[in-house]
Parts: sequence; C-alpha cells; structure tokens
Amino acid sequence: MHADEVDTDPALVRQLVADQFPQWAELPIQPVLPMGTDNALYRLGDDMVARLPRTERTSRRLEKERLWLPRLAPSLPLAVPVPLAEGTPAEGYPFTWSVYTWLQGENATFENITDLSQLATDLAQFVADLQRIDPLGGPPPGEHNFFRGVPLAARDESTRASIAALGGAIDVDAVTAAWEAAFHAPAWERPPVWIHGDLDSRNLLAEEGQVSAVIDWGGLGVGDPACDVMVVWKMLSADTRGIFRRALSIDDATWARSRGWALSQAVDALAYYTSETNAVLVSESQRWMAEVLS
Repeated sequence: MHADEVDTDPALVRQLVADQFPQWAELPIQPVLPMGTDNALYRLGDDMVARLPRTERTSRRLEKERLWLPRLAPSLPLAVPVPLAEGTPAEGYPFTWSVYTWLQGENATFENITDLSQLATDLAQFVADLQRIDPLGGPPPGEHNFFRGVPLAARDESTRASIAALGGAIDVDAVTAAWEAAFHAPAWERPPVWIHGDLDSRNLLAEEGQVSAVIDWGGLGVGDPACDVMVVWKMLSADTRGIFRRALSIDDATWARSRGWALSQAVDALAYYTSETNAVLVSESQRWMAEVLS
C-alpha cells in the first residue's frame, strides 16, 4: 500500500505481546481486515486491539492519540478507543506501537445505518461537543495529522496535481469548477477548534443501526472546522445534510470549504490508491466525489 511500509503478521504480534505484556501472552490474536491505510490492527482477545504503525510517520500519530484521547473522551457523546499500553520496537519491528480497548460495532456504512436523519443529528452533536473542548495546547495542523485543518488554499497545489493525474478518469472540468468554488470561499478567521480530521464510514462504528463510536484519531488537531464538516458529503444524503448544518449553524463559507475538503481528499486518494491497493477507499472516494458534484 505504501512504498515505505513495514510488514507485520500475527506471529510478530504474538512475540511482541509475549515479551512486553506477558499477562496477555495467551490471548488469541486475529488480524482485523481490511488493513487500515496507516496502522495494521490485530484483535487481542475479546476486549483489546493492537495497532502497529505501517510507517514511521504513523508512529508519531499514535503518540499524539495516547496523549490526547484520555483527555477528550469524557466530553464526547460517542465512544472512543482508550489507550491501554505502549509497546516498544523489538523483534525487527522498528516503531512504537499501542494497545487500545476494542470497540464493538460495524463500519457505519449506509447498509449499517437505519436512519440518516438520526445520523445527521448524532454526528452534529459529536462535532459540537468536540469543538466545545478548550483547544489550548492542542496540536495545530501539520504532518502529524495529514495537515487536516489547514487553510484550504494550502491544498491547492496537491489537489490540482491529483486532478491532472486522474485525467480522463474523471470529469476534469466539473471537478475543477467545484474546487475553484471552494478554493475562493473566505478562510476561517476565528480561533481554531478541535477536529477529528477523518470522519467517514471507515472511522465510525455502528450498532443496532446507529453510530456508536469514533475510531482512528490520527487526524486529530486544532484547526478549521470545515475539515470535520466534510462528513456531510461523505455520510449524509442531500435531504439530511441540512439537519447537520442547522444544528451547528454552519456559515456559507465553512460549508463551501467543507465541500472542497471532501473533493480534495477524494481526488488525492484516487490518484494515490488503486482497487488493488485499497479497494474500500477507492470506492468511498468515488462516492464522495459524486456527492460533491451532484
């Protein structure tokens, strides 16, 4: 999936756990599929999951999660993973790794959500509660969170390069026009707020038809809230987006930037991944782009 990624397997995880956390040595280990883009996940018994970074840059993101998730979790209306232990490099594996609580649920795809209106309400409540947490000391956008939350103009060069790279695979004129509209929207000039940075069906869990948990906080930081508002183009239908927007009183400029964020992330993913390297993300990105353009 990545040129610089490190391979892992259950045997490696079993040895790491046995050496560093012998109290868990006898627990069954099962890979979680499909593998994530940043971390390889291994179910550890019934109640835990080991997350092993696939690349060096991801290792730094787990350090951030271990610091901030315990502080943010008590203020949030949905469950989030709780860091339990920090593993060290060993057995030829070069990165710090983590053990978290395992959260029950399925990916919050359209098939697993029974009421999109309720989903819009639940997502808006989560984003509102996250934004209300004091951002003092929170990490500003940077490499640690894929630069999520930066001014949209900072993504202009990479977005246009991805559009050009995709060429005949997309409607270049329509995509470029949509990007131009978002790019020229006024920038966020108020204080930065906490953002998850990567809200979509891959990072949300559902139980009994409702969203229940938010996972994979590698995009965590403080910045432009449009980065989280883009969830409306990823998860909601045209007739339920207004529920989310009204609940958060989202202004026109932030709404426009959120559309640009969704489009930018979609074309960047489609220019980088293929159906062979990440079929789930390719399919999702195609759907995001269709929603933005519709």
